[in-house]
Parts: sequence; structure tokens; C-alpha cells
Amino acid sequence: MTRYRAMFISDVHLGTRACQAGQLLDFLREHDADTIYLVGDIVDFWRIKRGAVWPQSHNDVLQKLLRKARKGARIVFIPGNHDDGLRQYCGQRFGGIEIERQFIHETADGKRYIVMHGDEFDVVVRYAKWLAFLGDRSYQLALWTNAPVNFVRRRLGLEYWSLSNYLKLRVKSAVNFIGEFERKLSSEAQRRDADGVICGHIHHAASRNFGDIHYLNTGDWVESCTAIGETEDGRFELIRWMDVVQARTAASEASLVKEDLKAA
Repeated sequence: MTRYRAMFISDVHLGTRACQAGQLLDFLREHDADTIYLVGDIVDFWRIKRGAVWPQSHNDVLQKLLRKARKGARIVFIPGNHDDGLRQYCGQRFGGIEIERQFIHETADGKRYIVMHGDEFDVVVRYAKWLAFLGDRSYQLALWTNAPVNFVRRRLGLEYWSLSNYLKLRVKSAVNFIGEFERKLSSEAQRRDADGVICGHIHHAASRNFGDIHYLNTGDWVESCTAIGETEDGRFELIRWMDVVQARTAASEASLVKEDLKAA
């Protein structure tokens, strides 16, 4: 069990077919923290309105988080735009989970980080919600395309490849959007005299500096399966769970090959 002083998870999108709840459940079994921040879009109410996809693994994730709260972990939930209906409950507690609009996290070495989902700085979400819904549909289509493409790649012995992530990093408008989003949130942290900002929303994990401001994005549990962890001495780690899983798989396969060679 790896233990952190604090963990930050966002954009799980429970209720959707693309949600990698099984991977998150495995991650939660192997990681714990004194404080766990759920940084928005944990449950995708946009998709649920169109018809939920809710296998047992989605229930298991919620039960695992509630179990951690019962065992003493502090859990702070900051609703995002996909679960924005829960923002009306900010300032309240349910089942040991605190619901907040934003939060100031203080690290072990005394630095202040604003924790927010980040959709407040997405112009499309704020001023053209219908366009955001349209973009969400397009993203879901790209995610759907990932499945048949990677079925073929697995048969060919190739690694996982994401069309949606490829487009996000190659299409100029998407790259510009990510860069502008990062700058806006970093400027907000600077305006509020904070040392950094921790957010989600754009499904693009990152840890980088804008001048004196430390920008951290938790990524998502739809494709990248990433999280942020703060160690006991105040350092932040960007955890790429899929890399861990793939490394374990490769090591296991290599071990089997060695055993077969010995047997031969």
C-alpha cells in the first residue's frame, strides 16, 4: 500500500461506458491518503440523462471511497460541470464527504494551492453550454473509436493507442485551448497569492510551472488513468497508473518467457 499525505483524482465519469472504473478500483486498493480530493466530474450526470451505463464496478468505486472515509480519510468533493447539480450542496457534508466549490490545500511545507475543477475558466462551458454538450458527444465518439482500433492493435501485439488523445495533442485548436486553459488558471492562482493550482476538466494530466506558479492537472480515469499525490515532505507526484499496469504486465510476460526457456 502506497500512502500519500494527499491525493487528487478527477474526471472519473461514472455512468459512462468509457469510465475505467476497474482501473480506478485497483488504484484505490493500492493507494491511500490522509486527505483525498475528488476534483469534479466524478459522476457524469450529462450522460446519465441520456441513459446511464452503470455496472457493478461503478458502485464498487463509490463504496471504496466511502469505506476510506469511514476508516478516517478526509474526503473533499469539488463538483465539476458534469456533476454541477451537486454544487447547490457546497458547504455541506454527506456520509463523511465534504462538498466544496473550491478549496485551499496547504502542503506539508506550507505552500498554498487552489483546488478547483477548472470549468469556470472554460469559455465554452460558461457561455455556450449547448456547444459544450456537442463537444462532449464528439469526444464520446472518439472514445468509442478507440475500442475497435485497439482490438486490432492488441492482435498485432501493439500497445494501446488513443485517437481522442492523439487529436487533443495534434489538432492546433485543441493544443491552443489546453495552453490557454493552463495560463488562465495559473494567472488566477497568482492573483489570489497562491503558490499553485490543482485542477481537472480538460483530461490532460500535467505538472509544470508558469513563472512562480505550479500548475497541476489530475488528468482523468477515462483514458490516461492518472492522479496527483502529495508526499509527506510536500512534493507532488504525477501518478500514471496505466504505465504501472503495463510495466507489471511486461514484467509478468518476461517472467513467463524465462520459465518456458528454463523448462525447454
